[in-house]
Amino acid sequence: MVRMSTPVFDEVEPLPGCVCEECARQRLAASAARGYGSCRPAPAAARALVVVAAAAGTAALVAPVPAAVAATTPATTTPLRLTRDQILERARTWVDAAVPYNMDASWRDGYRQDCSGFVSMAWGLGDSAWTGSLTDYAERIRVDQLMPGDILLFHNPEEPETGSHVTIFGGWADAEHEEYIAYEQAKPHARIRTTPFAYWSHSSDYVPYRYKYIRKPAPDDVYPGTGSFGPGAENPYVNRLGRMLAGRGATPYYRVGPDPKWSASDRRATAAFQHSQGWSGDDADGIPGPATWRYLVRGEGTDIAAPATRGGAPGPSYPGAARFRPGQANEDVLRLGRQLAAKGFGAYYPTGPGPDWSEAARRAVEAFQRTQGWSSTEADGYPGPETWRRLFS
Repeated sequence: MVRMSTPVFDEVEPLPGCVCEECARQRLAASAARGYGSCRPAPAAARALVVVAAAAGTAALVAPVPAAVAATTPATTTPLRLTRDQILERARTWVDAAVPYNMDASWRDGYRQDCSGFVSMAWGLGDSAWTGSLTDYAERIRVDQLMPGDILLFHNPEEPETGSHVTIFGGWADAEHEEYIAYEQAKPHARIRTTPFAYWSHSSDYVPYRYKYIRKPAPDDVYPGTGSFGPGAENPYVNRLGRMLAGRGATPYYRVGPDPKWSASDRRATAAFQHSQGWSGDDADGIPGPATWRYLVRGEGTDIAAPATRGGAPGPSYPGAARFRPGQANEDVLRLGRQLAAKGFGAYYPTGPGPDWSEAARRAVEAFQRTQGWSSTEADGYPGPETWRRLFS
């Protein structure tokens, strides 16, 4: 593998003064209100106003968050309790948006656009920490304990403005643990890439840490074991498997829909999903193993190819969930809106469908999903592969 040189990272210390969490938030609020970068010292007059505001008990700034994650974000600056999957999902929002690296700017969710701001956002901290304070929210772990959502941190205390960097560990990329999947904010923009452990250079200086507020996933997210699937099995896991497969394009394999009793339909649908990942042999035997379950629970991998629509003409391919999120503007949103209008859901648009994702588009999608008999999280207004397939069939 060709080793790349270490990117140049700009990381600066927080403003001088009290280092407690509340005062840090007051400093962030003052700098944001006056147009100063959140990691650049404000003039003395501004610092004095911060002291007055703190003494008066002014509320701390609460960073705005995208609607996609607002449901899990409290209206305070208390760090969020997140599962590992949620941490990586939040990190992917910046990767999908190609958020540019900038130590002097904050993204629309309120977090600073450098490496530590990226981790602060993914971890759901109340404000943008820096490489010297991320450890306040973490505990040091061993390399052999690394799990997705943990971080690898290099803080350069002698010269904090140069060299310091932090990445989010996304899992090992090889059996030898010589490479891993790194989620990082670096020039030119947020990205995910396979990276030599621990980093391209200064590897010996990178220290693994774990977020203090990791929340265990719901019991259903944990792989229940092969004994839960196969002939004779009847349990809630079989039902959930079928519903997840249906959401990934497997509906044609079911005559009456998934249920708790294992059937040949479940096996065929599972095998179709496994083949869609490029697996074969024992890896595509129609029985969900840990990898199949993980892909389904996390929404990873490739969906099952959609069949031809009525009349024989193939429908448009599902472009992916990232195209339908707050802040997105693209031709897929416009295509979706036009199809919704053609299906009788145009009344939700006050001025007609457009390329910008909006609350009107979400409500129209939700209304369509409810006509399919879905409810709760299955009718959340965000089009998944099955919503897309049914809408264009």
